[in-house]
Amino acid sequence: MSGPHFRDYHLLLDEQATQILATTDGIAERVRKLGAQTVKSISHISRLQHIEDNDADEVAPRDMLRELLQDNQRLVEEMLKLHTLCDAQGDVATASLIEVWIDEAQGRAWFLLEAVQLG
Repeated sequence: MSGPHFRDYHLLLDEQATQILATTDGIAERVRKLGAQTVKSISHISRLQHIEDNDADEVAPRDMLRELLQDNQRLVEEMLKLHTLCDAQGDVATASLIEVWIDEAQGRAWFLLEAVQLG
């Protein structure tokens, strides 16, 4: 990331990354509480991922933010499906956590949308 908004974007992305990392830990803890196994390796993660990587050498800042916006919107869609599944299984605890994570992802998307719409 570079350009006149570098500092603002850097702080925004740091804050969002911290939030996502905390969510990841919460997911792993819930999976273990349910008696299932968590991911075991980077290759395991790559087999399970729903959002594609972007390995481009350079991405313009607005394009990066737009892509992250779309990723967060997709994440919300997936979590809404998962919430429905939890409701059907009577898993209230996981559904409650997912509601918080949906709200956080919607918040990230909102900030990214506002940043993309700048000038």
